[in-house]
Amino acid sequence: MTKNLLLVSPAFQDYWKAMSAAFEAQGWTVHTHVYDQPGPFFARTANAVSHSLPHPGVTHRIAEYLTDLAISRLQQVRPDAVVVIRGDQLSARWWDAVHEHRVPLLTWAYDEIRRMRDDFVENARIGTIATYSAPDADRLQADGVDAFYLPNAFDQHSHVEHRRVRATTFIGARYANREQALLALHAAGVPVVAYGKTWSSRLTDRIRTRRFRTMPFVTHPDISRAQAYGVMSGSDATLNSHWNQEGFTMRTFEACGVGGVQLIDRADVEEFYEPGTEVLTYSGTDHLVDLCTRIARGALRTDPIRVAAQKRTLAEHTFDHRIRVLLDHL
Repeated sequence: MTKNLLLVSPAFQDYWKAMSAAFEAQGWTVHTHVYDQPGPFFARTANAVSHSLPHPGVTHRIAEYLTDLAISRLQQVRPDAVVVIRGDQLSARWWDAVHEHRVPLLTWAYDEIRRMRDDFVENARIGTIATYSAPDADRLQADGVDAFYLPNAFDQHSHVEHRRVRATTFIGARYANREQALLALHAAGVPVVAYGKTWSSRLTDRIRTRRFRTMPFVTHPDISRAQAYGVMSGSDATLNSHWNQEGFTMRTFEACGVGGVQLIDRADVEEFYEPGTEVLTYSGTDHLVDLCTRIARGALRTDPIRVAAQKRTLAEHTFDHRIRVLLDHL
């Protein structure tokens, strides 16, 4: 007998589509609710304001509005199980409603718990929590929460807009360590291209991010996930620089999954990939510059790395693999 699953997720990069497909591959009928895209223009605008200019009163009203919509979807679907991705924009009433429905509940956090609402864990205690951060899993378990470690993954079914970028690329937010790394590469003569609204020299991006200093290397505004996959695949190499993160970002698996040459700043990536064979790790700016210089000059063969990285990802690190683990806890 087919079971109905309600998947409640933020819109971020459409990862919910990959998760939905993975659940369906396991025999579930999936009903989705994207909780931070409620539809009406006013609601979407207010939601954006609550993120960029947070105010307790505005945040509370938005959370209650989004919670009403999520509860309505729950009552409509009447699922056999509920999986929530992140979910910290929903109020306590949402978690109470799921509890009253008396079905298995699992919440998957692809970010540190400390970056979520203060009452997130208290609200979500009624179900199991999967987290991409192993230290978070340990802390939650020590506090008596039913939690386990579940790394991020690669969406092997996503469209890839292939493009050749003869440079070392970075896609993501502009933090101090990332800016320093890219400036060092540029100063060393390594071609660099950065993508994202905080790098962009476009006036509207500079105003909304309140970053008015432009970079001396090539930058572009935000790009879609399909475009990002193409950039990573077609770059000389692509940088994965972490910032105050305990878990490994989606980028860790995506760069390898599309056959990119990943330069990553964490030696503990060996949990997933073999350094030197499937990824290239670096420690410090000088090491990064040396690697990128050798790649740009053709002194470091990267084709074997691309092949090995993609092979390992498709064999072990897709959303299909993660969802099978998740279902064991549901």
